[in-house]
Amino acid sequence: MKSRIFMYLFIFTLLLVIFQFVNSKNIIENYDAQLTSYKETHTQLRDSIRALEDEKVEDLYTFRFDTNDEAMTYWENRGFRISEFIPLIEDGLISLNAYDTEDHPLVPFASMSGEKMRIDQIRMLNHKWIIINFTDGKYSGEMLLAYDMDDKGNVTFSELGSLLYQP
Repeated sequence: MKSRIFMYLFIFTLLLVIFQFVNSKNIIENYDAQLTSYKETHTQLRDSIRALEDEKVEDLYTFRFDTNDEAMTYWENRGFRISEFIPLIEDGLISLNAYDTEDHPLVPFASMSGEKMRIDQIRMLNHKWIIINFTDGKYSGEMLLAYDMDDKGNVTFSELGSLLYQP
């Protein structure tokens, strides 16, 4: 009788070990398949991100004065140093934000929110054009400007086009 109990106990233990082994093996194979799938997805997403970053970096250098050799050469040939020229133009535009009249001296739209129109962002496109972003806190818009500078350093701006976005 005692030997049968040990035999049954041995068989039960053997079946339990086999069940645990098969179950663990299935779990490990499932995790391995998921990990392989995640690694492939991660690789694909990483490659997509790199492609987008490369595209975005390339876009950042498109239509920029500081990456346009012809535009920089134009002003260098007229006797200006580029390192001083860009801040001079940008400071000239930003200084127009300090005005005492009701309307901005450059922005063709009057403020409709009670605040003053102010130039927010400036991007010099080339040696003749600038695009600016302006806002009064509620309404915003963009404007394309032509600019020129005489030999004395006086800058003149003329509007080529503008638009106002609705809030």
